[in-house]
Parts: sequence; structure tokens; C-alpha cells
Amino acid sequence: MALTVAQARNAKPGRHSDGKGLYLLVKPSGTKSWVLRVQYNGKRQDFGLGTFVPEAVPVEIPLQQKRSLTLGEAREKARIGREIAKAGLNPSAVWRHIHEEIPTFRRAAEQYHSQVSKGWRNGKHGEQWLNTLKTYAFPALGSLSVDEIDAPAIQKVLLPIWLSKGETARRVRQRIGVVLDYAHGKGWRKSEAPMRALNQLMGGIKQPKGSNFAAMPYKSLPEFVSSLAEGEFSIGRAALRFLILTAARSGEVRKARWRDVDLDGCEWRVPPENTKTARLHIVPLAPAAVEILGKLREAVAHKPNDLVFPGLKGTMSDATLAKVLRINEGKDYTVHGFRSSFRDWAAETGFADAWAEAALAHTNPNRTESAYRRTTFFEQRKQKLMPAWASYCTGSQANIIRLAEAV
Repeated sequence: MALTVAQARNAKPGRHSDGKGLYLLVKPSGTKSWVLRVQYNGKRQDFGLGTFVPEAVPVEIPLQQKRSLTLGEAREKARIGREIAKAGLNPSAVWRHIHEEIPTFRRAAEQYHSQVSKGWRNGKHGEQWLNTLKTYAFPALGSLSVDEIDAPAIQKVLLPIWLSKGETARRVRQRIGVVLDYAHGKGWRKSEAPMRALNQLMGGIKQPKGSNFAAMPYKSLPEFVSSLAEGEFSIGRAALRFLILTAARSGEVRKARWRDVDLDGCEWRVPPENTKTARLHIVPLAPAAVEILGKLREAVAHKPNDLVFPGLKGTMSDATLAKVLRINEGKDYTVHGFRSSFRDWAAETGFADAWAEAALAHTNPNRTESAYRRTTFFEQRKQKLMPAWASYCTGSQANIIRLAEAV
């Protein structure tokens, strides 16, 4: 007799027939998979169809490419398999060819890591990057093809650590997004990572006070930046405000020198030795960022080779910026998290992902695409993106560029 969904869901270890050669195989561990037994090459053989899922995954991909199948989907794929075998072809070989075109999340992540980690100057960071995915993402997403992964699937990975390991959750979310964007660039997905939808799913789950969540919600930034500006002047405060307005990395700000700044041209040229990618990164300076530098130039005597934001003994430490954040009611967040705040704001405000990624000085993981699209979208960042961001952060709502003008 044919199986019901309830019977499939509650099936005990063993082989359960659905008829016409389709079986549900349940291992002692509880893992369930579909198997098609069909006549091929003169003898009966078993061909794997995929794992069992009780409900359909809402993604638009061909049935033969799906690795997780409901009862109804398994029956249809079994029918296709019987037709393939009748034509004298090996169903597994046909499906393997299809699956090879679209890798699993695990394989895509490992391939991306292999390609880009060689250029990372910090080897320890490279190991941690992949280990984080192995620990938290691979158990749930590793065996799924990259085109099957949607916002709810990512949410299931994040929920167990969202409240207890906020900083780790942020990194996992960001790295899953990078892998899916890479997959999109390779043509394995129809769309980039569904981070906007994910933000909507996770947005209502508030983290408790005192949790170690790295990125300050961007909606809190206007009030925070205003409090920094109104407080007693210090180089540390100025540096943190400048970091927020430019969406720059801490090291780039702390190592900035006056020779790198063109206040008249409203540009900050971050030299390769100060960037993570070892490439020149030109940052367009919004009026609010220029104002900060102008006040510093008037208040502190300097030479071209002097640091813009000096510490007490040379280069300002990262701990100084962290202290400024902490004493201004930002103890639950990290300095680096403001880049994530900027990225969320850009996505939810409707600015092009390519503009935001260029502002963050992220490299394009698709080598072919990056070979041809070498623009850094400087004019778009200078005229639209960064002024809008600075206006939002400083509360100058009247100056914010509307979505219709920004795209």
C-alpha cells in the first residue's frame, strides 16, 4: 500500500514501500532517504533520490535538482527515474551530472574559502572563517544545494545562537551571506543571499540587555552619533564618529595620516598597506566627515606624515575606540559592528548591493565578473550613498536622498 505523509514522518528504521519501486529507507540513526528500485542493465538496482522532508521547501528549482523531497516529490522523481531507466540510461548518472552543476553549501563554502583565503594576511582568521561555518552552518545547510537555501533555512541556523552567542551569530550570518553571494556570482543561484528577508525574520527577536551582540541596530545610530557629537571633545570620540560616517575598518581609521586626506576634494585615500585587501581604497567624504577632519586640523598642529587620530604613544589602539563606545552606552556592541549596521541600512533603504560592497571595500568573489567589472562605483558612492548615510546618522533627514533618486 502507498505511504501517507504521517506514516513517512513516523516511520521506524527499515525499508518502507510506497509502490512502483519507491522505498523510504530509514536508518537506525533516524535519517530518512528515498530509494528507487528499478530494472536497469538487465538487473534490479537501487538509485538514491534524496532525503525525506515532511513539507515542501518553497524554492523554484527543477525537481531533478532537489536533494530534499516530500512524499509527492519523491513519487514524481521516481516516475522520471523509471522513464530514464527505460531509455537505457543510468538515473544516478543523469542526476549526478545535474547536481554537479549546483554544489552543496558545504562545497561552495570550501571552494570560496580556498580561492580567497590565500590572499588574507591573517592565516588564523582564515581558519576561523571556515571553522565557524563547519560548527554552526554545515550541520543544517551543508548538504543542501546552494539554490535551495532561503531566509527561513538561515534563520534555523541562527536561532539557537542568536541570544546566547550574539557575536558568533553575526559572523555566521555574514559568512553564510558571502557564500550565497558567491554562488549567485557563479550562476548557481538565481538571486543573492536573502539578507533583507532574513533581517525581517530576525528583526523581531530582541536580544537581552548585556548580550554580546556586535552590531548596533542602525535605527539607534542617529541618537548615538548625536550623543558622541555633543559630548566633550576627544580624539577618540572624533575617530569613532569618523569611522561610523565612512563605514571604515578600525585599523584604517587609526592608521590614517594627513597625507592621505584631501579635504578640498572630499576624499580619503586609504593606502594598500592599511587595507585588508592590500589595494588602494578611496573613500568619498560626506560633509559631516569633512567637518570632523576640519575641526581636528584647526585644533591640533600636524604635518603630512602625522596620524590624523593619534594615540598617547603613537597609533591609537583599538581598545581606545572600544572604550569610547563602551562609556557612551555602547557596551553591548563592537566597533567593527558599525560596518554591519551600515550594510543593513543600505540593504533596507534600497541602495544597490554593489555600491554598499564597494563602500566596505569587499572584494568580488566571482573572479570572472571582477575581471570585467572593475568599477568601484565611486561617483555613486560620492554623490548618493555616503551623503545619505551621513545624513541619516547625523539626523539631517532633510538631506537624505530618496530611494527613487538613489537607484
